[in-house]
Amino acid sequence: MHRLRGRFSLFLPNAFFFLPGGLFLLFALSYRYNDLLPVARGMAFAAAGLLLLDAFVLFLPGRPLLAKRKTASHWGLADANRVRITFRNRTFMPLHLVVIDEIPIELQIRDFRRHVQVDAGKEETLVYTLTPNTRGVYAFGHIQVFMDSPLRLLRRRLTLGEPCSVKVYPSIRQMKHYSLLSLPHIATHYGIRKMRRIGHSYEFEQIKDYVQGDDIRSINWKATGRRGGQLMVNQYEDERAQPVYSLIDKSRAMHMPFEGLSLLDYAINTALVISNVSVQKHDKAGLLTYSDKLGGFLPADRKSGQMGLILEMLYNQKPRQTESDPELLYNAVRRLIRGRSLLFLYTNFESMHSLERALPVLRRLNMQHLLIPIFFENKELTDYAYGEAENEEDLFARTIAQQFVQDKRQIAGTMAAYGIQSILTTPDKLSIAVVNKYLELKARGAI
Repeated sequence: MHRLRGRFSLFLPNAFFFLPGGLFLLFALSYRYNDLLPVARGMAFAAAGLLLLDAFVLFLPGRPLLAKRKTASHWGLADANRVRITFRNRTFMPLHLVVIDEIPIELQIRDFRRHVQVDAGKEETLVYTLTPNTRGVYAFGHIQVFMDSPLRLLRRRLTLGEPCSVKVYPSIRQMKHYSLLSLPHIATHYGIRKMRRIGHSYEFEQIKDYVQGDDIRSINWKATGRRGGQLMVNQYEDERAQPVYSLIDKSRAMHMPFEGLSLLDYAINTALVISNVSVQKHDKAGLLTYSDKLGGFLPADRKSGQMGLILEMLYNQKPRQTESDPELLYNAVRRLIRGRSLLFLYTNFESMHSLERALPVLRRLNMQHLLIPIFFENKELTDYAYGEAENEEDLFARTIAQQFVQDKRQIAGTMAAYGIQSILTTPDKLSIAVVNKYLELKARGAI
């Protein structure tokens, strides 16, 4: 497609060049066959007339087309977010459009092109989805529309729509998804385990009449005696308002990518999920981020606006290229978090050496709180390590890869030996693993 510079944004599609090409061939043949010369001249005049008519219709005064883009003001990280562009044809003829939307540069999509047919006087809607892989502000530009003439010999460019911007937050859709799946009657269908409560919590609620199915260990014999033999049982309610903190490491160990997202972004999405689930379970949700320096702190609470504060804080977190400081984490927790709490620590240990550096701090934190370190298994490395070797060099490389995989499992075993519960998971299963662990701890009365 070629552009002619001038007052009008006129482009020549490939179909235009077939017309002069055919005329050139016809004139060339007329040198040998003289009878073709009048025919060639007549067709040339006819082609010129059609071309002028085509251009006249294409550039009629007024606004032949209107376009409006609609999308949510807030997008979710790693979600398929819908964009709708509505076209309104104000002419008396159907329009064939080639649409190039100026989508945000952060998405790095350089071949966006859609074809739309809009009937005369009608509206047509183009719907497409975009999946952002980083948090931040994404800016849309104008909508560039190439409108074909009735004979498809010419093409006019129209710049429509208005620039706009959207904010990409941690995935609210994923948060609502796991909030729904945490309900007991549907959880088991999606990999979230149903936990049987062991024992009782410490919060006594009331004494009630015994009905079939009640735990006989809860029978209150004194109340039963006062009721003349009618069995009475103690009823307990789950302990509530327990602090649940997400501690997020923002250092370079969390920069490793997996399916378009960094480990830090997986941790941020999961922190939003577990905060929402814990608030729904009547616990308090809090947040702390760190690397070589303290990033931010939000005290645990379950007030109505707490999830909004957590969302905004997670949105503003930026990765750092430095190593994390375990002592900084310990001092921050000791100074800022009062009372025993459940701490989900999102970090990544690549080797036993990195664990040995942090282990003294982890042991001290686990003595004061219930600490659950979360680190990641490299799925691609695991698949490669246990694949079939093709030659001796490949066998050597796969053996080294197996050693890295075993190191991860040894790290989990070492923490277990010191009484520290941990989660080793792939990034795509992180949210399910953390929600399962939280529900397990709630069922055991550990928090």
